[in-house]
Amino acid sequence: MRVVIQRVKQASVTVKDEITGSIGNGLLILAGFEHTDTNEDIEWMVGKITRLRIFNDTEGVMNLSVKDVNGQILVISQFTLHAKTKKGNRPSYVQAAPPSTAIPLYEKFLQLLEETSGKRVERGIFGATMDVSLTNSGPVTIIIDSKNKDI
Repeated sequence: MRVVIQRVKQASVTVKDEITGSIGNGLLILAGFEHTDTNEDIEWMVGKITRLRIFNDTEGVMNLSVKDVNGQILVISQFTLHAKTKKGNRPSYVQAAPPSTAIPLYEKFLQLLEETSGKRVERGIFGATMDVSLTNSGPVTIIIDSKNKDI
């Protein structure tokens, strides 16, 4: 599982001219699932995200988590995070999980994020063409891969 996390002042996702998810201060998470991902990857990632200290404390130091600042979370599924670009100019997505694997992982990820954060997690629509709007705060952007836990 690979995620791109952006600390945002606001973010929203629109599908066919309808806003399907919108947040204020919090995290925009782009989430991509590999065909080898398991519930263990999901559990590890949720723990990492909810404990990640990337919000400023009163001294201006990134020392607070999304839970500490009562922040919101918006999750967008994005298989292109697993693009392989080594050969040629057209990315390969062979590492990305097919929908039959990715959808249950995505749903589990949302469920665990809600349970762990204690808040509803806003979301896009899996597999849809989505327009994402955001105001990145900082800017702060973090990439985390469950297959590379030592980074």
